[in-house]
Amino acid sequence: MKRIFVSGRSGSGKTVALRALEDQGFYCVDNIPIKLIPELLNQTENKYPELAVGIDARNIPATVGEFDEIMQLLQSREKEFQVIFIDASEETLLKRFSETRRRHPLTAGGLSLSEAIAEEKKRLEPVARYAQLVIDTTNKTPHELCETIINRVIGEKEARLSIQFKSFGFKNGAPTDADFVFDARCLPNPYWEERLRGFNGRDNEIVQFLEEYPQVQEYFWQLKTFLHTWIPRFEEGNRNYLTIAIGCTGGQHRSVYMVEKLAQHFKKLFSDTQIRHRELNLNRRKDKVDDEPVKN
Repeated sequence: MKRIFVSGRSGSGKTVALRALEDQGFYCVDNIPIKLIPELLNQTENKYPELAVGIDARNIPATVGEFDEIMQLLQSREKEFQVIFIDASEETLLKRFSETRRRHPLTAGGLSLSEAIAEEKKRLEPVARYAQLVIDTTNKTPHELCETIINRVIGEKEARLSIQFKSFGFKNGAPTDADFVFDARCLPNPYWEERLRGFNGRDNEIVQFLEEYPQVQEYFWQLKTFLHTWIPRFEEGNRNYLTIAIGCTGGQHRSVYMVEKLAQHFKKLFSDTQIRHRELNLNRRKDKVDDEPVKN
């Protein structure tokens, strides 16, 4: 069970940090009054083992003593409790608000932007004292902040890049959700062997047929090398899912075989590796409908 509290001045990157945690599987709640956090923990204890809560300056109690009581209560109850405080220089915060033309949450009280930024720092000082990690985003891009959160906060958590290998038939159109689309129609086609038409790329008969051809093995090797080169680039960009589609004419033989072979290889590197055979699944659904009894 892991509980993370994220706070910081507006414009420093608190929302970016919460989104990075959410992408890593955390259940995120933002802008909740401090007094409600103990009840939130009670309600989510069994349902959401990984929880991230954003603490806003507007929700800090009026007295420091009241805030300290709540934080000490949380610390006594939580086995794994971490406070992250994100900040930036006042000059940087002024520039970010000017560029985005966003309204600072404390200017509603009649304060100027610079006064609101200074007031927010004062209100958040009690939170900053509890921070185990302070991140200065003055010279960081949102992408670099996400990397810092993943590396410093999550650390030992296993990378959660989910890879789906999908086979399909070009005769039904290429999938629109694919990040990469590869064409296997250049490979020998088992369909033209009448004895093989009833099988699909998962059957030994098709596997044996295709593996007799050197170009099939070269195609697999080149795809494997390409993906080994570029999948890490997606990870570096904090990508959480990747869909790799391989198509042949009907989506029954060559594409199915190649998807199975690639998925078997990459599952050793990425535990969340999934397989989907679009046309096989489509045919299975049709067969199920055809087999249903007619209702009078």
